[in-house]
Amino acid sequence: MNIIVKFLLVGLMVGLCAPASAQVRIKDIVTVEGVRSNQLVGYGLVVGLNGTGDSLRNAPFTQSAIEGMLERLGIGNLSEDQMRTANTAAVMVTASLPAFARAGSTIDVVVSSLGDSSSLRGGTLIVTPLSAADGETYAVAQGPIAVAGYAAQGLNASIVEGVPTGARIENGAIVEREVPFAFNDMDRVLLALRNPDFVTAKRVEEAINNAIGPIATALDPRTIAIEEGGKMSLFELMADIEPLLVEPDQVAKVVIDARSGTIVIGANVRIDRVAVSQGGLTVTVRDDFDVSQPEQLSIGGTTVVVPNSTVEVEKRDAKFAVIDGSVSLQRLVDGLNAIGVGATETISILQAIKAAGALHADLEII
Repeated sequence: MNIIVKFLLVGLMVGLCAPASAQVRIKDIVTVEGVRSNQLVGYGLVVGLNGTGDSLRNAPFTQSAIEGMLERLGIGNLSEDQMRTANTAAVMVTASLPAFARAGSTIDVVVSSLGDSSSLRGGTLIVTPLSAADGETYAVAQGPIAVAGYAAQGLNASIVEGVPTGARIENGAIVEREVPFAFNDMDRVLLALRNPDFVTAKRVEEAINNAIGPIATALDPRTIAIEEGGKMSLFELMADIEPLLVEPDQVAKVVIDARSGTIVIGANVRIDRVAVSQGGLTVTVRDDFDVSQPEQLSIGGTTVVVPNSTVEVEKRDAKFAVIDGSVSLQRLVDGLNAIGVGATETISILQAIKAAGALHADLEII
């Protein structure tokens, strides 16, 4: 087991042992009803590629798009025999239209290859309308694209770094249509907690009412209603509500990323008193290859490869450790450290404790 990884894991767990008492702004834990972004999508062409575009035989939609674009520009009567370009690629263009975006403002767009293009590096996106789910065009994208990845290929070797068929255009689309939304005309505002919780909703309600007046009502674990009160508009109320501090509550949770071996244990995690044993075998198989050649001047001899395998078995004795429960996260960490396990073994132990019904927390594996 890598001793550095072990100490990093222990340090991460111990760092989470402090009680969750941090206060955060209301604006950081809620969203406002109606204030959201809208997804946009469009189909376009990237030109100017250095021979890395779509092959028209394998991507007929690229050829159709090229013919349609040139026809709109006054160049028609194109036949298949005349189309030999390899510098154009069909792409899907996506963007997010933020709330309160006004006509003339710019937004970022993401460009992704649709055909068999090997790279979009050096290309330029031609005018591409971006529409929403209602079919209306809300923005138009165009401009040179920026590719983070690259690809290089020789006769016998190739290298690919990142994803050269995906790119971005910063401020690459201009908003042409606004989403109609009059915030000040609303009679009330609904605040939605990003992490629904009865305790947090109650604390947000109390913080608003104590600071401004009886204008907030918690409707459910996610929603708090803000009623327009007095001479203050909803805009002014929200400007005063967002900086207020509350202490959010959270459910006990253990999050495990089995691919990287990352374990995050919440401060409210509790376990019953359990005894844990961890041990096993480590088998190492190594293959070495020797070459056997015939003697000089021998007749009919051939050179052969002779494999030589070595198998080693390392046995680790199982150790029992008693982990005290229902006290604090520190006891759980101390108990796991007493066994001397790594990240992979810790994941298995936590899953086994959960299966035994002794882990009082949600176990989420991502």
